[in-house]
Amino acid sequence: MRSVTYSMSPSLDGYIVGPDGGFNWTAPDDEVFRFATDEVRALGVHLLGRRLYEAMLYWETADQDPSLDDLRLEFAAIWKRLPKVVFSTTLSQVQGNARLASGGLAEEIERLRAETGEGNIAIGGATLAAEAAALGLIDEYRARVYPVLVGGGIPYFPQHERRADLELIETRTFGSGVVYLGYRVARSTVSDE
Repeated sequence: MRSVTYSMSPSLDGYIVGPDGGFNWTAPDDEVFRFATDEVRALGVHLLGRRLYEAMLYWETADQDPSLDDLRLEFAAIWKRLPKVVFSTTLSQVQGNARLASGGLAEEIERLRAETGEGNIAIGGATLAAEAAALGLIDEYRARVYPVLVGGGIPYFPQHERRADLELIETRTFGSGVVYLGYRVARSTVSDE
């Protein structure tokens, strides 16, 4: 069965967007960008909230940007091909290889898990991830932690009243000081504590 992964780039104090609405600290160097590209290459589908979808729209036409290097052009090609499901109550249409969700989050994930196909199901966007976490639908948390303290904003970890014990499955330290942490949810210990 396909796993649901939540992968973002938080600050050391745990925010994916700072108090000013910015996330410029997440501009990766080539080493981190290559790692993130490989992570996206292995996906089968990406679920996005409206804000993340709109932020990622750049990559739908990035191949037309003459300033991009080969690494970023490779990511753009991978991103364009990747099927995407957008959860929004305000958008009436989406672009590229994307479709608007036709059901609720749990129903979409159940349907996607049942489909034959390769690659995990990624979920992006703090609000959407919080909903998935509250429903117990996230199998893995993947964080590329940046060495910066931003002091507030939108947290990486969904805020809900549910405990989930995690098993460390991978770590990696990059030359830039970014640390990757991969955790699997220990299903036998998920509780409503």
